[in-house]
Amino acid sequence: MPASTEDVLARLLEALEPELAPAVELRHRLHAMPELARAEERTAQAIAERMPVACVAAAGTGRIARIGADDGRAVGVRAELDGLPVQERTGAPFSAREGAMHACGHDVHMAALVALARAAHKLARELPAPLLAIFQPSEEAYPSGAEQLARGALTQHAPGAIVAAHIHPELPWGSVALDPGAVNASCDAVEITVEGEPSHGAYPHRGRDPILALSQVVVALHAEVGRRIDPQAPATLTVGVLEGGRAENLIPARARARAALRAHRPADRLALREMVREVVAGISAAHGCRGSVALVEGEPALENDIAIVARAREMLEQAGLHAAAQWRSCGSDDFAFFGELAPLALGFVGLQGAPGFQVRPLHHPELLPPDAAIGAVARAQAVLYLAAAGLA
Repeated sequence: MPASTEDVLARLLEALEPELAPAVELRHRLHAMPELARAEERTAQAIAERMPVACVAAAGTGRIARIGADDGRAVGVRAELDGLPVQERTGAPFSAREGAMHACGHDVHMAALVALARAAHKLARELPAPLLAIFQPSEEAYPSGAEQLARGALTQHAPGAIVAAHIHPELPWGSVALDPGAVNASCDAVEITVEGEPSHGAYPHRGRDPILALSQVVVALHAEVGRRIDPQAPATLTVGVLEGGRAENLIPARARARAALRAHRPADRLALREMVREVVAGISAAHGCRGSVALVEGEPALENDIAIVARAREMLEQAGLHAAAQWRSCGSDDFAFFGELAPLALGFVGLQGAPGFQVRPLHHPELLPPDAAIGAVARAQAVLYLAAAGLA
């Protein structure tokens, strides 16, 4: 008679405990040598050295390893390889000193997944489904590593589900935010160009000012989000870059802006794109200029599978965790691309109140999850894996 999911979870958690101390050492090593997207060579090698089975290279620096039976639909568990171009200011003895940093918890996620893979390998014959450890490159930059895997190497494995756990500094320690439906937004990047007619600043009437036009575009775009999108549906627009001109007394020929568009609903995503095109064209024309928009389509909204989430929430307590209050954000994660292959579930593991942890936002140069977060993430990964295995 097959063991119950609860029995397998108990044995998996027991097998996980002796793997946590080595995982802390691995985390320190990974944190001290962060590598940027698509260049994670040493990171991938360090992971491969600690895995209990051989890893297969995928999407460049990515690695995939199968734990358990060679047949049957596996459940993928994702961790990210890349760091960020951030100069670390944590003061930790294992700090990075190379102008890059694991400022989003990826070092913790990787170490946790290695620990879980090693624990699962001890119980390989008892696993309800093979565990597919996915070490994904380039989560923080385009081209997306998840997109490349979803449309490439992972298609050969045909996973029945893919899950992941991600640290979050704003959620309580010991909790996991695990909710059905959209929990992260889609994200598209746009570059706006306004072309005018250059002129001396003393004779503005002889030119057409693209900076003035672009300034009006920026203001109008922020206002229009609140008039185009249902206020009960999450959607944001952020203009993060403005460029134009080289001298204070010269009206330049062109000005540029770059912005990010985020939405939880696919229809709102399309509406934001159309809004940008309309506003740029209309306001530019009103100023006697020409406006254009170049769009780079990013990740879709991340939709958590209802059944996986419901089953995982039932098992959190057994893993020493509890469900956080509902948590959804306009953050984005290319993990959503895996939804092209299989049902997904992403849980957010809380850090606020963890011993010795100073709350800092994700991507902050002083963000330093405690080593204890490795165990919390690994237990969350185990719960999600088994919840999905029972439904795949």
